[in-house]
Amino acid sequence: MSQPVPPADVSTAGVERAAPKGPAHSQTLSRGIRALEILAEARAPMTIAELSHALGVHRSIAYRILRTLEDHSLLMRDSAGKVQAGPGLAALARGVSRDLQSAALPELTTLANNLAMTAFIAVWDQRDCVTLVTVEPRHTAAALVQHPGMRHSFASGAPGIAIQAAVGREQWERQAPGQPFRPEAELARKLGYAVSHDEVIPGVSSVAVPVIVPGQPPAAISVVYIRTTTSTEDIAASLQRAASAIESELR
Repeated sequence: MSQPVPPADVSTAGVERAAPKGPAHSQTLSRGIRALEILAEARAPMTIAELSHALGVHRSIAYRILRTLEDHSLLMRDSAGKVQAGPGLAALARGVSRDLQSAALPELTTLANNLAMTAFIAVWDQRDCVTLVTVEPRHTAAALVQHPGMRHSFASGAPGIAIQAAVGREQWERQAPGQPFRPEAELARKLGYAVSHDEVIPGVSSVAVPVIVPGQPPAAISVVYIRTTTSTEDIAASLQRAASAIESELR
């Protein structure tokens, strides 16, 4: 005999029928993307329990998400069953600003080896400054690691200042409401380069120069270092030459 169906919870039913206040979105897709973000930022492979805790969902839900991502090679499991970002992510990343990556890579390689510093391109996403592609110098044991995908707020770091300098205060306030325009960007606009010390990572300095990308928001080419005998002006001049070469390649 079938069991009687209990009456619907009035408050829940009301919520389900109510029109959404914001744009409709897929909770499952959102969780899957968040899982990839967590794995990309993790220092080591994670257990399913650790990932489900980080996502704030039941382990069974996390498992279903992971199986789907695994089917697309976006994550993989090691012999112990722990999960980490998979090679499929690298294939997707190659398509992000493909022309900019191709144009920047030779210049980043030259910068990294000539200056003995980690060189990278940072781009502006909806909220933050994100590292797109990076090159570490050869034969330098003390190079700083700047992984692609690393992000930081525009409130810190030379790349963000350089991007704001290229955009200008008036346009920035229109395009990024609620995100302050740093006063350092005004100086960077005059000098043609931006500098930061101890902002993103304590003890680390950075110099950055804007890169104008046709049809896209400006990017920044930058280096990071702990100490150097090269003057800031000479570092900036090398970055400016590299930025000009990239811009010429993209025209």
